Amino acid sequence: MVRSLLSVPDSSVNRTTSRPSRTGEGGSISPRVTLATPSARRRAWLDSLFVDHAVLRLGWRNWGVVEPGRLYRSNHPLPWQLDQAKRRHGLRSVINLRGHREHCGSDALGRARADALGLIHADAPFESRGAPHKDRILRLAGLFADLPEPVLIHCKSGADRTGLVAGIWLLLQGRPVAAALGQLHWRFGHVAASRTGILDAFFAEFAAFQAAQGPKPFLDWLREDYDEAALRARFTSRPWADRLVDGVLRRE
Repeated sequence: MVRSLLSVPDSSVNRTTSRPSRTGEGGSISPRVTLATPSARRRAWLDSLFVDHAVLRLGWRNWGVVEPGRLYRSNHPLPWQLDQAKRRHGLRSVINLRGHREHCGSDALGRARADALGLIHADAPFESRGAPHKDRILRLAGLFADLPEPVLIHCKSGADRTGLVAGIWLLLQGRPVAAALGQLHWRFGHVAASRTGILDAFFAEFAAFQAAQGPKPFLDWLREDYDEAALRARFTSRPWADRLVDGVLRRE
C-alpha cells in the first residue's frame, strides 16, 4: 500500500506522486523503471547501483535509532536491508522522503520489496536545501499519527531530510529542540554550514520563539508563527561547505 503527501488527503491510499523525469546525457529522458521482466529487473539494479549510487550504500547503512520500537532512520534501503529491518525490529511502515521517482531503480526495487513484505510504503517528499514547507509538515504529522509503528524513514543518503523528519517526530512527541537538532549531526553526514543548514535554522527558529515567548506546542507554532519566507531570507551558507556537499559529496 502506497501513500503520497503531495497529491492526496492524509487519509487516502493507493496513490503516488510522480517526480520530474531523470535526464541522461544529451538531455534524453530516462525510461520509467519497471520490474516486469528479468531484463527489466537487471536494468533496475544497474540504475540503482551506479546511477543512484546504491553501490556506496552496500556497506554503509547510515542507520540510526530515533526511538527503539517506534522510529528508525537510514539512507535509501536496498531490498534485503528492508528484510533485515523487518526481521530485527518488527518494521511495519516505511516513509520515503525522496518522493516517488518513476525513473529510479532504487525506488522501484524498494517499493516492490516493501509490498512483498506487507509493509506500508508512504511517500512524503521534502527538500534538503529549502525552508521546510508548513503544509508538508502538517501532512507528515498526520501520517505519523496514522501509520503503524515501527516506522523507517529514509531519503537518499540519510543525512539531511531524514534528520529533519526525525527531529520533527521528536518535537511531535514533546521532546526538546536540542533532541531534534541532534538528529541533524555530522555523524550522519549532515553539514550544517552548507545550504542544508537551513534545516538546523528551522529548529533554531522554534527554540528562539520558545526562549522569547515561552513554551508552545510545535504544531501550534508551525501554524501560527512560523514564517517560511523569512527563514529563507535570513539564512546564509558558507561557500566551502556548499562546495563540499554539492560538488564533492553530490548530495540530492
